Amino acid sequence: MTHPAPPAQVVRDGRDGPAVERLSVSVHRVPTDLPGGDATLTWDSTTLVLVEAGAAGQTGLGWTYGSAAAAPVVEEQLADLVVGHDAFGVPAANDRMSRAVRNTGRPGIAAGAVSAVDTALWDLKARLLGLPLVRLLGAARDEVAVYGSGGLTTYDDTQLERQLRGWTEQGIDRVKIKIAESWGRHEARDLHRVRLTRHIVGDTAELYVDANGGYTRKQAVRVAAATADSGVTWLEEPVSSDDLAGLREVRDAVAADVAAGEYGYDLPYFARMAASGAVDCLQADVTRCGGITVWLRAAAVAEGLGLHISGHCAPHLHAHVAAAVPNTRHLEWFHDHVRIEDMLFHGTLDPRGSTVAPGAAGEPGHGLTLNRAVADRHRTR
Repeated sequence: MTHPAPPAQVVRDGRDGPAVERLSVSVHRVPTDLPGGDATLTWDSTTLVLVEAGAAGQTGLGWTYGSAAAAPVVEEQLADLVVGHDAFGVPAANDRMSRAVRNTGRPGIAAGAVSAVDTALWDLKARLLGLPLVRLLGAARDEVAVYGSGGLTTYDDTQLERQLRGWTEQGIDRVKIKIAESWGRHEARDLHRVRLTRHIVGDTAELYVDANGGYTRKQAVRVAAATADSGVTWLEEPVSSDDLAGLREVRDAVAADVAAGEYGYDLPYFARMAASGAVDCLQADVTRCGGITVWLRAAAVAEGLGLHISGHCAPHLHAHVAAAVPNTRHLEWFHDHVRIEDMLFHGTLDPRGSTVAPGAAGEPGHGLTLNRAVADRHRTR
């Protein structure tokens, strides 16, 4: 559904920028290439909720991964707060949207909807100004490091090796696999897969693991000790990210950096996590946290406490914003989202050499345009 501007098309909040003329939302469901699974969930498809914001002949794109239920939130609660308002006033729009979903329940689906609209508005603003998004935000670096992410618990050894070799052949020298299969009930297989990964990628690649909160505290410490000889340097969500005391306990006991934050839906979440001493690197997901507006603020919170920040999944939405902050460690080149974004959009980035260079081609906005023919084939709403 598309929400057009009122007939007068005036900017209601009195700013001088062009008004947002239309906002539309669509839902796209893409089957996985292989059965997907991590420590606690399995899946056979991924849903992308796409927002298109238009003004003065330009269209900005933003999206969130998650539930199709985000689409009616955009249509019924957010569109009227954006259409007709200043296209340049993105933080003001973010504030209006965040306040509007307070009683709906901001964390979760509503936050995903806000995030998709916010990102579409930033993309639109950059396109209206004819600037790559990273230049609009202000570049802190020319390139952003990436790490290959996948290694799902549902993969057999052959499938895992094929994926890992695909990354190493691209020159990606950081890789991450999932562990804590079935809520940590298969430790032996977890350890086997870590050692196999080290064997496949060689001695020099950085090796990361993600438990998705599937272990208990002491179990996480035991597994970390058992994988120390494989050179694991990143331990993501060893216990639930809601258990800040547990994350701190694990962090104090292991050599690997402990990371979490992907389920942050507002800025206070990141402030609590960063200030608690629970993590060495804060993660934030632009498609969940409130969009680019809040991601930038989370990065500032992390920097103020001496922490790095890492972009979680949705690599093409993180590339520009990650290049705009000085404390970015890297962004997650997540296999499933890379595959979907390559399918649905033109202008995707090349991670060869373990980095991406957002804005290098000079394309305005985040540089992606919709491959509508492919998107329509996967459209469910």
